[in-house]
Amino acid sequence: MSNLIEQAKKTAAYTAVDENFPAHAKVVGIGSGSTVVYVAERIGQLANKAEFVCIPTGFQSKNLIIDNGLNLGTIEQYPELDIAFDGADEVDTLLNLIKGGGACLFQEKLVAVASKKFIAVADFRKKSPQYLGTNWTQGVPIEVVPCAWVKVSADLKRMGAETVTLREGGKAKAGPVVTDNNNFLLDAHFGEIKNVSALHSEIKALVGVVETGLFVNMTDKVYYGNEDGSFECVQK
Repeated sequence: MSNLIEQAKKTAAYTAVDENFPAHAKVVGIGSGSTVVYVAERIGQLANKAEFVCIPTGFQSKNLIIDNGLNLGTIEQYPELDIAFDGADEVDTLLNLIKGGGACLFQEKLVAVASKKFIAVADFRKKSPQYLGTNWTQGVPIEVVPCAWVKVSADLKRMGAETVTLREGGKAKAGPVVTDNNNFLLDAHFGEIKNVSALHSEIKALVGVVETGLFVNMTDKVYYGNEDGSFECVQK
């Protein structure tokens, strides 16, 4: 990745924190991803960082919080957050998101819905020209109870999914990815998603589905790092 893009991601993340971090924040959500690394870095530079607690969305974000000298808490302790920052795999023109490429979608969504304000930061490649499923073609991540994955896969195909894949662990693990919640992940590609809300509701209604990676109507602003080193902010 070029230095310009990396610098743009850093600028976008720093600006997202500078423009949105509440003056008297008590509870802050921090997600994961290459751009959120810079969000955590910036929050770690705040003079009042001893005055608030940070809630992680998974293993990587927990480490980001610790590494930047921030106070670590849990969503069980603090179920109401002032603000949360996270990345995205794709963003449509209505600021709906696909998330879950890093397998943390359930906890990411839990933190996002518990937050008064939700800010996404990403690089320009995550910005869809219109619909979700255009740039991100690996499929919508769907967290499922392990014993239900075969049944849910068949249901998704009947719903119109072009492909449904059980996400594998890769070179370091024989067998499927196991989430932080001990579930499996299916990646279901539906092509361009023109009605994100309807698709989310239909998938969520399937027995065995824990959560989808479709974040509908949840995002207040998205900060993008651009290819030329600049950044832009898009809001509703």
